[in-house]
Order: sequence, then C-alpha cells, then structure tokens
Amino acid sequence: MSLLLSLFYYFYFSIIGVYIIFFPKILVAVGYAPSEVGIIFAASPLVRFILPFLFMRGLHLDGRLFNLSLFLIVMSSLSFFVTLENFYLLLLSNIFLGIGLSLTLPYIEVVALHTIGKERYGRVRLFGSIGFVVVALVLVKYLSAADVAIYFLSFLSFITALFAFMIAQKSSDEDRELQKSGGEISLLKDWQLWIGLTLMQMSFGAFYNFFTIYETNSGISLEVTIYLWSFGVLAEIVMLFYQGRFLSGNLLKILQLTTFITVIRWFLLYLYPQNLALLFFAQSLHAFSFALFHSAAISYLFQIYRDKKLAQQLFAGITYGFGGVSGAVLSGYIYEYYPKYLFLSSSVIVMFAFGLLFLYKRERGVSGF
Repeated sequence: MSLLLSLFYYFYFSIIGVYIIFFPKILVAVGYAPSEVGIIFAASPLVRFILPFLFMRGLHLDGRLFNLSLFLIVMSSLSFFVTLENFYLLLLSNIFLGIGLSLTLPYIEVVALHTIGKERYGRVRLFGSIGFVVVALVLVKYLSAADVAIYFLSFLSFITALFAFMIAQKSSDEDRELQKSGGEISLLKDWQLWIGLTLMQMSFGAFYNFFTIYETNSGISLEVTIYLWSFGVLAEIVMLFYQGRFLSGNLLKILQLTTFITVIRWFLLYLYPQNLALLFFAQSLHAFSFALFHSAAISYLFQIYRDKKLAQQLFAGITYGFGGVSGAVLSGYIYEYYPKYLFLSSSVIVMFAFGLLFLYKRERGVSGF
C-alpha cells in the first residue's frame, strides 16, 4: 500500500504543478485577459470550498462517488483540448476538474492515515513534493505550445486515476472501519479550531502569489529567488521524511507551535527582505509552516471526528479553498496599496490563528502552549 500511495501522491501533485505553474502562462499566451484567468483559476478552490457542505447535507464519499471523481479528473483534463479557446467551456472544464480533485485527495488522505498511520504518512506524502518539483523542471524545458501542457496534464491525470483506483480497490474492505471512532463534526462548537486553521492558510496568500515579486522588487535577483523557493521545498521534503517522531506527540500543541513559527517566518520577511541569510532561514521554516502543520492538522482531524472523509473534505475546502482564495485577494489589495507591509499583514493574521488555537486548547482544560 505504501508504494501505491507514494505513486499516487507523486502523480497527483505533478498535476497540481502543471496546473498552477504553467496554465496561467498558457492562458495569457492564448489571449485571455488577466481578469479572465483569475476567474478561471478561482473556480477550482471555490468548488473545493462549496463541495464539503453538500456532504454535510447527506451525501457520502463512497467508492462509487470516488470512482466518478477519477473519471471527472481524466475527462476534464482531456476536454482542455477542445475548450481551451472558449472562456465559458474552459471555465466549465475547470469546475469539473476542481470537483474531481476535491473528492479524490481527501479520500486518499483518510486511506493513508488509516493504513500506514500518521507516523509514516510524511515519508509517503513527500513524493508529492518531489513530483511537483520534477514536473516543473521537466515541463519548463519542453513547454513550446499549449498542447504540450495539456498532453502532460492528461497523461498525469490518467496515471493518477489508475493508482487511486487501485488504492480504493485494495482498501474497500476497510472502508467501514473509517467511521467507527471520534466525534461528530461541529464547525460551531469547534470554531476556534476551524477559524485558526483557515487563517493559517490565508496568511500564505502573500507567499504563494507575491513572494517572487516582493523579493525581486526588493533587489533580490530572480535566480536567487528561485533558489529560495527550491530551498523551501527541500526543507519541506526533509521534514516530511523525519516528522513521524513529532506526530506521535500532542497534535494540538504541534499546531500551536507551527503557527507561532509561521508568525516569526512572515515577520522576518517583512523586516529583512534583502538579507539573504535570514531569507534562507525563513524559507527553512517552510518545513514547519507547511509540512508539519499540514500533517498535524489532517492527523488531528482524523483523530477527533467520526466522519473522517468529511473532516478531510472540510479541511481542504475551508482552509485551502476559502482560506486560499480570500488570502490571495486580500494580499493582492495589500500589495497594491501597501507593498512594504505585505508580510507584516501575514504575520498578524497568523498571530490571530495562534491565539485561536491556543484558546481552543484552553477550553478543553489542557494547559496552554
């Protein structure tokens, strides 16, 4: 199972790499306006945000619906060949791709945590980070036309669907066991937890969308900025490999710790945008801000809630969906009018996240961080 999961993560995040790194450039080259590109790429996270609430109304992510999600991924990827030059049809293709991706990953995350455990999860998940980097390095050499990227996307989608189907078939007998322990999901009861997790992802809007622009405008060369990006991914991979020892402890404390470290990370970028030593140090904290935080979050939700698939869907939808979209929009306005304070605002947002997670722990009678 570990091999199948590793291959799934490798190819799944290769799809994400093709989609978010190269497709915006392709759409601009085809002739889409930046506003149209923004609308098209907002479709997937918006779907990711909306979809879990439909499951709270009675839908269930079972094997049949999971197989349908795999079909949607493959067919929507192929549809780009015929919808690329029509805005509305392309938007529809993105919506269906978003639905497929939004259903597939939470299902596999639950299977991974159930079959290999949170201590070994990172050593499997790190292949996703490797796949993301590799596809970026390969495609940048061969991207000569839009069709090339679509061929890559379609091939990767088919391989991802194949491995996901094999994983689902192998784990189908254990599916009922995934609903047996934990509590009911209550967003209102656990509002500090959910808002804290969402604010954490909101703070990444500045990083994912403006870090390159922020640093190059501060005098750092594009080449060095790429090295900074690569160093952050390397730190992420190292943490994923060794994080098992951390995840065997108090998961809520880890969430508090990683949010506090992220406060420091964004504050360093605000104070020292031209200090290379501190910039590389700040990038090394990506190991905590993303890798350890993500693993601790999905492990904690897996631990406390009975409907484990829905918990993962809500995490992906609310935090990465709503948090990602709102963070991107907010950081865009901040950078347009107050560029100097971009990462100071991110630091403040994460400070609120830390405070909410701290209060969530205290409400349950456990000593503070």
